[in-house]
Amino acid sequence: MKNSILLAGAAGALCLAATAGARAEPWTDYTPQKGAYVYTLVHVEPGHIDDYLVALKKTWIPTEESMKSRGLIDSYSVQVKQNVYGDGPNVLTVEHWPSLAGMDPDKVRDQEMDAQFRKILPKADEPALAAERAKYRKILSQEAWTSVEYK
Repeated sequence: MKNSILLAGAAGALCLAATAGARAEPWTDYTPQKGAYVYTLVHVEPGHIDDYLVALKKTWIPTEESMKSRGLIDSYSVQVKQNVYGDGPNVLTVEHWPSLAGMDPDKVRDQEMDAQFRKILPKADEPALAAERAKYRKILSQEAWTSVEYK
C-alpha cells in the first residue's frame, strides 16, 4: 500500500515536471480568433422558466434581432439546462460578436437602438417589469469569452 502511494506520487511529480517546461506559443500552437461570445448565466426559479422564456421573447429577442440587423452580432441563442433544479444557472443567453469593435460606444447607433427598444418597452414600464422578474430571476454572471483555433 505504502509503495503504491509513493509510486503514484512519483508519477504525478514526473507529469508535473514534464509539463512545467512546456509553453504554448500563440500564433504557432493556436491562433486567437476575432470577436467574442458573451454568455449571461441566469438562475430562474424552476416554476418560472416558461415565464422567463416568454419575457425574453418580448424584450431580449427583439434587441438581439436589432443588433444582428446592424451587424453588431451574427448569432444569438437561449439555452435551458436539462435539469433546472439547484442553485446554479439554468438559463443561458449567448451572443456572438464577430468583432469587439461592435462593443464600442456609438452615440447615433446607441440612441437609435434605445428609441427602437422603447417602442417595445416604454421607460415608464421598465420598473414594474424589473420588479416582476426579480421575483423569480437572478443574473449570476455575464462573461465574454474569445475562441482560439488550433493548427
